[in-house]
Amino acid sequence: MDNLKKIAVLTSGGDSPGMNAAIRAVVRNAVYSGLECDGIYRGYQGLIENEFVNLGARDVKNTINRGGTFLKSARSKDFMTKEGRRKAYNNLQARQIDALVVIGGDGTFTGASVFSSEFDIPVIGIPGTIDNDINGTDYTIGYDTALNTVVEAIDKIRDTASSHDRLFLVEVMGRDAGDIALNSGIGAGAEEILIPEENLGIERLIESLDKSRKTGKTSSIVVVSEGDQIGKNITKVADSIQSKLPDYEVKVTVLGHIQRGGSPSCFDRVLASRLGVGAVDALVEGRSNIMVGISNKKIVHVPFETAINIKKVLDTDLIRVADIVST
Repeated sequence: MDNLKKIAVLTSGGDSPGMNAAIRAVVRNAVYSGLECDGIYRGYQGLIENEFVNLGARDVKNTINRGGTFLKSARSKDFMTKEGRRKAYNNLQARQIDALVVIGGDGTFTGASVFSSEFDIPVIGIPGTIDNDINGTDYTIGYDTALNTVVEAIDKIRDTASSHDRLFLVEVMGRDAGDIALNSGIGAGAEEILIPEENLGIERLIESLDKSRKTGKTSSIVVVSEGDQIGKNITKVADSIQSKLPDYEVKVTVLGHIQRGGSPSCFDRVLASRLGVGAVDALVEGRSNIMVGISNKKIVHVPFETAINIKKVLDTDLIRVADIVST
């Protein structure tokens, strides 16, 4: 793109470990490619409210190991309006910014796609979400770190479960996607895994736990995705189990936002670095309205429409693995 002189980068939606590494890679590849780069604080809301800062290679030092996002993140109702997006575009024009890199999930990409189409400005997306629910990429930034956080927590909970002969229900993030629950459940040796994609049913769950009890298991771990279909919430599931299996002492642990924080894993640092470099490369090549992802260890370009509108398919082979190894 011959007229590309200056770009900007922002993070939007829920934070995820590795976002800082992605920002760092975007800034440093911009410098490497002879471009200026601005950071935008607080996502699309900061874009509307003109919260820009110029970033050079040294401005992003010592950030690759930090969790969260130093540019901060926010959800923006104003950006959902044409007036808000017009103000955002005018701010970019005033700072002579030619293109935008956005780091986030499907909500971030939805806004980016509309913005790019309305004002004919190049926008590239980088998938940053712990849920790993973006179509077109094998992994999203933060997913690996979140998995490790969950497995470490469950390992500690199991020590208590075993010591006191308890059944623990552990709720993990994943309102619409069961990747965290399924993979962490297998990795932590859970007896049952409840995910949105598969409606196990409360009766089958109780039957399975009762069978485990009768075959000698005195404690169990059940990993529950927050979007599971069995009960209105994890407490309701626990009450149902307790009423049917009174020999178990049922406890509930909700891991919550602990899964979002912490220093990113090496995998997430490398992934974020590759995708950040890939995003700037895509702009230099003249691409727009796409997400850069990773597939079979290679950088791929995925149209926003494909990333947003096609639901990512869960690996059904993992469900079979979970059924077998939890026997």
